[in-house]
Amino acid sequence: MSTGNKKKIINDPVYGFIKVPFDIIYDLMEHPFFQRLRRIRQLGLTHFVYPGAMHTRFQHAMGAMHLMSSAVAILQSKGHEITKEESIAVHAAILLHDIGHGPFSHVLENTLLEVDHEDISKLMMQELNREFNGQLDMTLSIFNNTYHKKFLHQLVSSQLDMDRLDYLKRDSFFTGVSEGVIGSDRIIKMLNIHNDSLVIESKGIYSIEKFLVARRLMYWQVYLHKTALAAEQMLINILKRARQLVSEGEELFAPPHLLFFMKQKPTIDDFHNQPEIFKNFALLDDDDIMSSIKSWTLHPDAILSNLANDFINRKLFRVSFSNSAFKNSHINEIKKQIAEQMKLDDMADVNYFIITDHISNNAYSKSDDQINILFSDGSIKDIAAASDMLNLSVLGKTVKKHYLCHPKSVHS
Repeated sequence: MSTGNKKKIINDPVYGFIKVPFDIIYDLMEHPFFQRLRRIRQLGLTHFVYPGAMHTRFQHAMGAMHLMSSAVAILQSKGHEITKEESIAVHAAILLHDIGHGPFSHVLENTLLEVDHEDISKLMMQELNREFNGQLDMTLSIFNNTYHKKFLHQLVSSQLDMDRLDYLKRDSFFTGVSEGVIGSDRIIKMLNIHNDSLVIESKGIYSIEKFLVARRLMYWQVYLHKTALAAEQMLINILKRARQLVSEGEELFAPPHLLFFMKQKPTIDDFHNQPEIFKNFALLDDDDIMSSIKSWTLHPDAILSNLANDFINRKLFRVSFSNSAFKNSHINEIKKQIAEQMKLDDMADVNYFIITDHISNNAYSKSDDQINILFSDGSIKDIAAASDMLNLSVLGKTVKKHYLCHPKSVHS
């Protein structure tokens, strides 16, 4: 670990200057686990739609930590005790909240692993805690919501946490989608604590309304954009085909740590019991996937090379949406066209070129930690009841859309 000056200032395009508040935060930032996040894009393949969306999970983690500094200072100024040890712990928790993310967001969770990124984040934090001789005990307790001050966990993970406040503002900035702009400073200034739970003072209700609307719009315009969805599904099928070829003994170029996961699909128990799995995962990033796919454009397997070429050159599948599931007869007709065009006899091969599934989104969930509004008379109301403008029953409703992806050469 560095023994020099650790009180660094980082120039962030969203917030300006960000201070590194504690020495241990600097040491965590310097660790290879955290530096890996420089090589993982925050929005996966969304730059296929919004070319500016090239920011990384490293930048997001730094931004969320900056907002945590503001939130802790505001709550302390309102008379709530947050000790230095608790402040260090909650800063570390938000800094490390995404540390277990694999390349391209959730793609690997569907294909190469049977593990949720949050479980890997916990494992990586536990490993860091061992390396830092137990200095992250309280951080893990806050992250796992076992610490006695529950509001500290809410700052890290809730419907109004520092994670969401940063990614909405940051993703809006880098995509240029202005509908996602939120008043994070105003929201943080309105934070308070009531009965060990985060609340928003009633003066901040309109900022919360805007935050919820912005979140809904960002999901449909950015996070679930159909072109990014098509690219992600193509990437998943590329990795599935590559894995299939490896299982059949085919030679395939890939970095050793990516090939490691091509040859097996570890569970969370495997991560606990086999240290080499953990070591190989800690080396994976976006660059491994992209360099491999570029190589696969020249692979003799027609399915892999076709998918890889189309992906690299942004010849993405067409996406159709429907409020109900697509009829089997319609899907079978498209499969027939694909088989004829690509001269494929095996229906399992055809399935690499057609994807049908569904996506869903809700801006506000009443079943999770609610966003509670604190009024001047001491009363508390959930935002859904307190808002006089928004129909939050609509914002809280889960919207489900079915989708169908296939090559544009096929008529749907």
